[in-house]
Amino acid sequence: QVQLVESGGGLVQAGGSLRVSCAASGRTFTGYTMGWFRQAPGKERQFVSAISWTGSSTNYADSVKGRFTISRDNAKNTVYLQMNSLRPEDTAVYYCAAGLGLGSSGMKHLYSYWGQGTQVTVSS
Repeated sequence: QVQLVESGGGLVQAGGSLRVSCAASGRTFTGYTMGWFRQAPGKERQFVSAISWTGSSTNYADSVKGRFTISRDNAKNTVYLQMNSLRPEDTAVYYCAAGLGLGSSGMKHLYSYWGQGTQVTVSS
């Protein structure tokens, strides 16, 4: 079992930056792809970004390319999402997810473990 805890969400003005983190605990982190997804009110949960176990492969939704950067520190069992040039449409609950051996897949049904989410609100 893998437990995921997100942190770092908050309120930021449009154009600002925020970094959210996800700490994993429980069974070994080895081999796990980590992903970020987000869900706005009344909408389905959508893929944001993913990173392979080694960090050599990353994947981004078109809507965040060039603005968001995913990274991971396997020594700390932590994955990060640096969000720059934030827009009001980025407002959502951001969820961290883990799946074994997924490369940098954005397919949410492949992920086995999910965190509780952290709220990110971007004001205009």
